[in-house]
Amino acid sequence: MNNRIQELRQQKNWSQAELASHLKVSRQTINALERGRYDPSLPLSFSIARLFGLTIEEIFQPDQD
Repeated sequence: MNNRIQELRQQKNWSQAELASHLKVSRQTINALERGRYDPSLPLSFSIARLFGLTIEEIFQPDQD
């Protein structure tokens, strides 16, 4: 799964730790999400979308396999 989390985080000038704090997850989780090593749970996906004021589909896209 591809995502725009790093781009969106940088637009807000947030560090990974700041984003993690907003979402109540670890900085390591944010790092793994940004690197595509971790697909978030549905509740976390909704939290991310809500935080950035976007839909899930505007943040996450399936791999082009």
